[in-house]
Amino acid sequence: MFRFTATSSIARTLCRLAGIACLGLMVASGSAQAGSRIMSTGGVSAIEGAAGGGLSPWAVLASTASDEEFGATAFVSRAWLDDYRLTVGGASLNIVDRVELSYARQRFELQTLGGELEQDIFGAKVRLLGDVLYHPLGIWSAGVLHKRLVDGATPTALGAEHTEGTDAYLSASKLLFAAVAGRNVMLNATLRNTEANQGGLLGFGGDQGGREWVAEASAGVFLTPRWIVGTEYRQKPDNLSVAREEDWQSLYSAYFFNKHVSLTAAWLDLGDIAGLASQRGGYLSLQAAF
Repeated sequence: MFRFTATSSIARTLCRLAGIACLGLMVASGSAQAGSRIMSTGGVSAIEGAAGGGLSPWAVLASTASDEEFGATAFVSRAWLDDYRLTVGGASLNIVDRVELSYARQRFELQTLGGELEQDIFGAKVRLLGDVLYHPLGIWSAGVLHKRLVDGATPTALGAEHTEGTDAYLSASKLLFAAVAGRNVMLNATLRNTEANQGGLLGFGGDQGGREWVAEASAGVFLTPRWIVGTEYRQKPDNLSVAREEDWQSLYSAYFFNKHVSLTAAWLDLGDIAGLASQRGGYLSLQAAF
């Protein structure tokens, strides 16, 4: 089985991404800003690589590139749960604020059970209409996330039917000005068609079901123009009789130092995972945008 060592490809990838993110912290925070859109309108990087919140893709596109610009982001994320650890590294490209292409590599360490699971996620998102700030209906986007396990032996043994699969989703996001005590409020709703077990880390489909529609939602309040706090909720399919699956929830706080760099912290409640109950813990994600 693949091991996470200093010479492994994923270690090198994460080190490069971390270096890019740290370099962003030293980028001039004054007049030289990346992109023409307002700071924070690209959200942060979700654990599957797409722009949005930590758990779910939103309709916004990565970075702050306008319809005449290209933008790029890189991120590293880490979650510490009771019996598991999740490490994610990835990057995305914004093409003239119309198309987003993304990639993420997830590594899931089974601290209690032993071993690890990994998957690659390739994403594409298209802005269908609107604008998150000024359009009365907000912004609407459609996307796909193609997921492929590096080693599907464990998920297959648990009853998963496939070791790769594709999620399709439709998202709508809207910023409401001065909606709560004079503060701006960010809302998002996502409808996802998926057969992924635990986001794909436990394979796709199973003896209890397959592809279905699930809902995801988030709400956040900007305490300042740079600082947002909020919550996310993500429904999940429950396809494996031997590995009960529950919905994911989070309480998050994201701070945008400037247009280049953001840091997200969250408290996660991911429910039962692979037979181990009530997986809760912390989450940190550092993102650099250019």
